[in-house]
Amino acid sequence: MNKIKISAVAYTNTKAFIYGLTHSEIINKIDLSLDIPSDCAAKVINGQADIGLMPVAAIPLVPNANIVADYCIGSDGGVNSVFIFSEVPANDIKTLRLDAHSRTSNNLAKVLLKFHWKKEVEFTTDRDAKTDAFVLIGDRTFGKKDDFAYAYDMGEEWKKLTGLPFMYAAWVANKEISEDFKAEFNAALKFGLDHRKEVLAELSESPNFDLEDYLYHKLQFDVTEDRKKALDLFLEYIEELEKVKL
Repeated sequence: MNKIKISAVAYTNTKAFIYGLTHSEIINKIDLSLDIPSDCAAKVINGQADIGLMPVAAIPLVPNANIVADYCIGSDGGVNSVFIFSEVPANDIKTLRLDAHSRTSNNLAKVLLKFHWKKEVEFTTDRDAKTDAFVLIGDRTFGKKDDFAYAYDMGEEWKKLTGLPFMYAAWVANKEISEDFKAEFNAALKFGLDHRKEVLAELSESPNFDLEDYLYHKLQFDVTEDRKKALDLFLEYIEELEKVKL
């Protein structure tokens, strides 16, 4: 049997999923690679992987895209790992450096600046550029919130803008996946979420950051109807931004 190729993100927010996959029989049916979000998306888009836990902003670029799991990386309000760090208040941001790791977070920053703060901002990917603010996501943000004059949690700001939760990454396939595999896949993901205490015990301590609060309260993992609505709205906002460029 050909193994299903799966790309997952190697951040703390996915550790429970990885635990579930590696501690279930399904591990014998998959070829699992751990990547940063942008590489995960690229693998699904170009066919190197069959399924990926990929940034939702990249879903429209996936041929035959379909969400294959009942679980995702989400939040309802602040998530504490997806930030715009800034030296000035949001209303004064004129330049912003994007994060090479994630298309979703970069697009979320653009959406918030345009539709929430009503700002026209210049964006750059140059890591050496001096900007008013920058996007940073994942484990690299842990304990950094107090290091900057302003830290805007994008999950919290999205909630203020829309009243909805958010979905940062979803398990997306580029082809039809059998119902039997999907059922086994979902069971493995649930197993991991049910064993977050074991996951926490394996994690290194992070100074000034509450990992238990993060895994149990800040992150939410269910693909709900409201989260699907948020995904549709987010993609509409991105489409609107693209029209403005033309």
